[in-house]
Amino acid sequence: MKVKDIGEQGLLRILQKFCPAEIVGDDCALVPTNPNQSLAITTDMLVDGVHFSDRTTGPYYAGWRAAAANLSDLAAMGATPLAVTVALAVAADTAVEWVEEFYRGMTACLQEYDTPIVGGDVVRSPVVTVAITAFGEVECDRTISRSNARSGWAIVATGVHGASRAGLELLLNPEFGQNLEKGDRASLILAHQCPKPRLDVLPIIREILDSAGEFSIAGMDSSDGLADAIIQICRASGVGAKVDRTKIPIPDIFSEIVSTEKALDGALYGGEDFELVLFLPIANAQLLVEKIGNGAAIVGIATESTDIWLTDSSGIYPDTILKLDRGFQHF
Repeated sequence: MKVKDIGEQGLLRILQKFCPAEIVGDDCALVPTNPNQSLAITTDMLVDGVHFSDRTTGPYYAGWRAAAANLSDLAAMGATPLAVTVALAVAADTAVEWVEEFYRGMTACLQEYDTPIVGGDVVRSPVVTVAITAFGEVECDRTISRSNARSGWAIVATGVHGASRAGLELLLNPEFGQNLEKGDRASLILAHQCPKPRLDVLPIIREILDSAGEFSIAGMDSSDGLADAIIQICRASGVGAKVDRTKIPIPDIFSEIVSTEKALDGALYGGEDFELVLFLPIANAQLLVEKIGNGAAIVGIATESTDIWLTDSSGIYPDTILKLDRGFQHF
């Protein structure tokens, strides 16, 4: 049997057997340090030709995206970033200027969140590969986990989805979106090249849930797509969901470049928007959406059934089951 026969999810299930069950399964591993604090640790690997290329990002933005992906994982756990380490593998003939620009991009992103690069490693490789490990800190009773969702809770997306995928399409296919205004085109490309991890949402979440008297929330980031995040949270929590396609926040500009179905597909499965997907009690969800603004929306509700449905409150489209196989998988 080959890795391609079991796919990415099958491979992850095998590898998780080698880890403590109480630690793996979320965006970060949590290691208790003080009586009410945990160290949040996450590692992301990026490979030239798979995660980035000079055709679509260039070294500066490849570095930015690499840092943003790790910070987004910390945000998904409710953790404040502390530091990162970077392991870099390059060929001997890699331009020094490329490496410097990559690190400038990483540093520019990290500096927005007061996060230093504190070490790492450099090795020779025929393919440029970067592995970043990010460290954060979170209070134990303020941790956001995938497994805390409850039936009846609202599902919140913290911002629009599909913009990064559209930006990538614009970079790969110059003919795409020719009718777009220059500013609109640039904003979609920037959504792909320069995503912002939603660490800004954490203080708002803490304020609302502390006022409610109970830190009741489940969540993860949408780096692999909105549908993937909803499905992963539902599976970890043992609940189902009804997601209303009319409520999914999609950039207004999409109506000028793609059909309604393609816009929805990009929002559900495009990935790399680095928003947060959160399950929490309805009253708290409504307040959170109001305070975040900027495209945040309640997109559905968790259910007792473990089925995950895409519904249509307008009555135009039939209900369909959301599945993981529509999004990006490495194998």
